[in-house]
Amino acid sequence: MTKRALKRMAREGAYETGQYGDDAKVRRLPIDVRERGNAWNPLGHDGAPNNPERDQSYLKTIKPKSPGQAQLMEAIDEKNLVMALGPAGTGKTYIAISKAVEALEAGKVSRIVLSRPAVEAGESIGYLPGDMEDKLAPYLRPLYDALTDRLSVKRMRALMAEGAIEIAPVGFMRGRTLNNAFVVIDEAQNCTYMQLKMLLTRLGWHSTMVVTGDPNQSDLLPGISGLADVASRFDAVDNIAVVRLADRDIVRHPLVAEMLGVL
Repeated sequence: MTKRALKRMAREGAYETGQYGDDAKVRRLPIDVRERGNAWNPLGHDGAPNNPERDQSYLKTIKPKSPGQAQLMEAIDEKNLVMALGPAGTGKTYIAISKAVEALEAGKVSRIVLSRPAVEAGESIGYLPGDMEDKLAPYLRPLYDALTDRLSVKRMRALMAEGAIEIAPVGFMRGRTLNNAFVVIDEAQNCTYMQLKMLLTRLGWHSTMVVTGDPNQSDLLPGISGLADVASRFDAVDNIAVVRLADRDIVRHPLVAEMLGVL
């Protein structure tokens, strides 16, 4: 069959039944040109992008669900350094990573750098097998979950292979200058004052840094976490936004807000 005939078949949907045997395992679906208007279309029956019949349940652009989240998203758009403090379930990490993905996809930054301290939640799990990435995977799992929710797994792995997305523990951040990057420091309540000072001074040109954490849920010994101290000092700096989320901003299960009110 000539290339011209193949192109005509692809364009018009025409085919000849004689070219396939009775026992052919691969058959082409018959498409009648006269009924082409009733064929399935990924944009809807009329081919319009805004067709109401098209499923648009998943939106790439997130929207705030509380006044605190709206304040946080506005602060990330306006400031180069934002500290997001609040209880569990307020969407601190998710909003920060979503904003990072939006900035990367829009070409505003060239890479995303995600970091969090490798601190166990009150119990020792011993030595983990594998190389460095395997040992750090359990600590960095929440960041992977947020990334895969905003990006497909294949897309995330491709960006990580290219170096556009980097996930690193706090201990490997010293001495770096992060230019043209969106930096997210997660679980900052498990960082000491000196660790936070080291992380915050990594900020380079054309970069945005978001520090998230809950001062009331630190896994360190009492008095060692430096998040609350750093946030109180930054309240007096106009070019730094300190957003404090409250129980009313919790978007997780309603019982989470009730539990945190009595615990």
